[in-house]
Amino acid sequence: MTMATPKTTPTVTNVLHTAYQKSVASYWNSEKDPVNLLLGDIDGLYHHHYGIGDYDPSVLEGPETVGSGGSRDDRIITEMHRLETAQAKVLLDHLGDVSPGDRLLDAGCGRGGTSMMAHQRFGAQVDGVSISEQQVEFANNQARQRGMADKVRFHFRNMLDTGFETGSLRGIWNNESTMYVDLFELFAEHARQLEFGGRYVCITGCYNDVTGGRSKAVSRIDEHYICNIHPRSDYFKALAANNFVPINVIDLTAHTIPYWELRAKSSVATGIEDPFLTAYREGSFHYLLIAADRV
Repeated sequence: MTMATPKTTPTVTNVLHTAYQKSVASYWNSEKDPVNLLLGDIDGLYHHHYGIGDYDPSVLEGPETVGSGGSRDDRIITEMHRLETAQAKVLLDHLGDVSPGDRLLDAGCGRGGTSMMAHQRFGAQVDGVSISEQQVEFANNQARQRGMADKVRFHFRNMLDTGFETGSLRGIWNNESTMYVDLFELFAEHARQLEFGGRYVCITGCYNDVTGGRSKAVSRIDEHYICNIHPRSDYFKALAANNFVPINVIDLTAHTIPYWELRAKSSVATGIEDPFLTAYREGSFHYLLIAADRV
């Protein structure tokens, strides 16, 4: 089976449809944040998402400077990477039955860490799409270095209009990328690409409808990442409108707070840690996993 290929040759003009998309692409094309790069340097899996699970408190103990176990900051960064990789494992746990002959799509793939983990686990062919040409080039280089280029491939494509074949995919996921697009448009495109019974999984931050709109902390997160965080209810409205039936919904909010507490103590802190912690603790922001079947 051949890799999925877009029907048209991608250009900036036919991939980036709006001024907003161009601004997002520009942001990620120039992004070289240590919070993404230093963590990925540990094992070559570069994530663009956050972590879940309790951190090992021993990483905060011991010498501040380099010793037999590395510096305190080295230990923190290694532990943060472990928690981010744990998050990706949980997402992949919910993709259901996937065989080596299946095809998967990582929508908004970043530098490709989750895609490579998916191939390692399932043996399936994986395509990733991003509107950042820099991310696509980086991810394809990583796939070549890992000897996966024949099975894992990244494309400069818009996840709202990928050009991939209708009904060609067994599974699709968004790992913290849905806040950049309209959910109804996104899930319509995902429904088109998935086979009947195919599985969609996302992990995302969403604001709490019960609190009545974006809190100040959530608005600060939007501003920092040039994104548009959706209300929790919109996910379920958009899924239902596009023939998706949720099978699992898991509130990961409490499980991600330790990651942010640890990140705030690291050298790669960006200043956005406090808004995240405030929003999670006050209940205005939730971190959800949603798994749904295409019917």
